Amino acid sequence: MVLNEMMRRGLLALTAAGLMAIAPAKAQDATPEHLSAARAAVAAIDSTDQFDNILMNAATQIKADLIGNNPNIQSEISDMVDDRALALAPRRADLENEVARIYARLFTEQELKDIAAFYESAAGKKLIAQGPVASREVMAAADVWSNGIVRDLRSSAAEGMASLAASMNTAAVPLTDPAAPATPTVPAIAGDAGAAGTTTAQ
Repeated sequence: MVLNEMMRRGLLALTAAGLMAIAPAKAQDATPEHLSAARAAVAAIDSTDQFDNILMNAATQIKADLIGNNPNIQSEISDMVDDRALALAPRRADLENEVARIYARLFTEQELKDIAAFYESAAGKKLIAQGPVASREVMAAADVWSNGIVRDLRSSAAEGMASLAASMNTAAVPLTDPAAPATPTVPAIAGDAGAAGTTTAQ
């Protein structure tokens, strides 16, 4: 129960702080109509669905902790934690109300109605359903594209460096491939240097 409360308060604080940081709070409280529009928009975009499993996950973790210390009353502990979790379930409304107030601070009543109207349309519902898939595929495409851009720029820069070196009549040091292992530097040996000096003297 304590763990669930901490998680709930932490999530509310983080969500509120993050959203409030990008828009100042209005001096006046939102009207009931404004809050109603905010709740409709929040419901339409499924903005709190990601928190659905918090209570269940907390109950599972707390059961495991308690049963680990008291394995002889496993069934009783499981039933007890389930009952306590169900007693806390109505507090989900606290999160919904807080999120609605946040959206009411950030958007006008009409904007919220427009948001709800779009996300309740066929196109809006499809965007919610396919959005995660689109995001994954966009990231994959961006990875392929960025790898190609870096590869081609490296190749083009190497050619440009060769041309630049030729025009300046100097040797060009090629680009180092980050994926290639570095060539170890062999330190000079004092004896070799002395021998070389002796040979030169002769």
